[in-house]
Amino acid sequence: MSNPISNYLGVHAAALPLREQRMQLIASNLSNADTPNFKAKDLDFQAALEQAAARAAPLQATHEQHLTLLDASPRVFERAGVQPSLDGNTVDADTERAAYGRAALEYRASLSFIESKVRTMLTAITGQ
Repeated sequence: MSNPISNYLGVHAAALPLREQRMQLIASNLSNADTPNFKAKDLDFQAALEQAAARAAPLQATHEQHLTLLDASPRVFERAGVQPSLDGNTVDADTERAAYGRAALEYRASLSFIESKVRTMLTAITGQ
């Protein structure tokens, strides 16, 4: 079922929780930078966003043998290390900080877009 508010907010309504999840993964990577054998993780954001968009507007199966391609959870994968570590840890602090900065910027951009849309809706409702 389609939600009119989600439709109005567009892709950013689905992107915001995914961006938050990605920031949590990156923060976890940074906090485990010194943990032996810890593998850096990341979120396949593009695939997760496509899944969220497909859930918002699901395809209709016309035959019982049609396969559903939607996975319930976003794809989290282990990111390859930039520089090998003797203890097996694949976290590169500089790469993670840069990824976190970019993810925070993207999160704020989506949030600003949603705020703008909500402001526009409130103006339409109140007339001010």
